[in-house]
Amino acid sequence: MPVPTPTPALDSLQGLALGDAFGDRWFHPRVDEASAEYVARIPRRAPWGWTDDTAMALVLVDHLRRHGRVDQDGLAREFAAAYTADPARKYGPSMHQVLRRIHRGEDWRAVTSGMFGGQGSHGNGAAMRVAPLGAWFADDLDRAAEQAALSAAATHFHPEAAAGAVAVALAAALAVRSRGGAAPERAAFLTAVAERLPESDVRSGVRIAAGLPAGTSVRHAAVVLGSGYLVSAPDTVPFALWCAAGALDSLPEALWVTLGGWGDMDTTCAIAGGVVAARTGLAQVEPGWLAACEPLPTWTATPSTPTGTPPAARTTA
Repeated sequence: MPVPTPTPALDSLQGLALGDAFGDRWFHPRVDEASAEYVARIPRRAPWGWTDDTAMALVLVDHLRRHGRVDQDGLAREFAAAYTADPARKYGPSMHQVLRRIHRGEDWRAVTSGMFGGQGSHGNGAAMRVAPLGAWFADDLDRAAEQAALSAAATHFHPEAAAGAVAVALAAALAVRSRGGAAPERAAFLTAVAERLPESDVRSGVRIAAGLPAGTSVRHAAVVLGSGYLVSAPDTVPFALWCAAGALDSLPEALWVTLGGWGDMDTTCAIAGGVVAARTGLAQVEPGWLAACEPLPTWTATPSTPTGTPPAARTTA
């Protein structure tokens, strides 16, 4: 029997998809030709299609709806099945190989641990999809971290990928827990995330992000932290969380700020969008943006819970 889905998790999923689609539209034309539009904050024309970030987040949330927790064997198969049904969602090169092999029936543990000479992938793919999971388990930060790490391992064996997923999940959980009150100060929010992370480059990056002075420009933050050009968890997650933490009361503002780091724009905006929407919902997003974004399946629809309204009570299996 399906587990009741908490409203913040669906809000986070919708914010993730909006950020993904919003950010992806800026790859064309080239970033260096788009600065005037960005400065004027002119969004790209519809349609805004989402990518693998949203495709995998949909699988993850639907998995939680049915199980209430991460079943790694089932989740790996479900990721592979969704990929096989729709492989043109801009999956990374290594994920094409991983998901094809899992779909053929190979053991996901052997597949993921064998990538990159036995190190596994430390890409940002486990982090890009996980914010709704953090929102789902917001009432238990330890469990949010545990379930995020389990979800990461289904495709990404490297500990940095797991640390990136845990960081995003914790940020989304903390965003949910701040509903009904003032937004946490950026440094305190990032420090609270970093304190619960395993020793890792991701943790170091989040701590550096927490220490950036007030007034730091987004371009400077992107240079210091990385903004996804390397498509790795350490190069993506600290920047995306820095952007989210500075705009926890406004999803549109968070997306514009995150976009200004350029880099892996669909993924950084998906992460920031998933974290901020876990607190705000989508009530502040103008209808034109929502209409431009590729629709999600009907089961994702939920009345948006605005900032200042406590999340609904829920139970989990």
